[in-house]
Amino acid sequence: MSTAPSFRFRLERVRALRQRREDLARQELARAVDQLAGSRDRLRAVERNLKHAHAQQRLAADSAAELLARQAFVEHVEAQRTMGIRELERHQADVDSCDAQLGVAAREHEMLERLKERKRAEHTREADRREADRLDEIALEPYRRSAA
Repeated sequence: MSTAPSFRFRLERVRALRQRREDLARQELARAVDQLAGSRDRLRAVERNLKHAHAQQRLAADSAAELLARQAFVEHVEAQRTMGIRELERHQADVDSCDAQLGVAAREHEMLERLKERKRAEHTREADRREADRLDEIALEPYRRSAA
């Protein structure tokens, strides 16, 4: 009596690599989303500062020097806002890119998982067929002996 060989997926290493690639892509997407959230928070803070600077600028200035200083501050905050918008756009592009990479990695991993399950099912069906054949042979043995 021999036991049927256990199932062994020949592409297991590739499947494991694809799973690792998907996990890394998921981590990279999470990092990019965190950076995007940080950029949004910083931009909101700069926009609050800009509103405050505009409000301060509208107040009556005591001197031309003070008016120039307030104008310079407003321009500085507007420059920070512009940089914040660029940073936000860059982080949004990173999120989009990471999301696309995760999609590809997930599809490749899922494809190999489906192949593995299909091969496992084929292996199980073949093992069940062999077992049924073996049981049929055992059941027929008494009839063969009596016929001989």
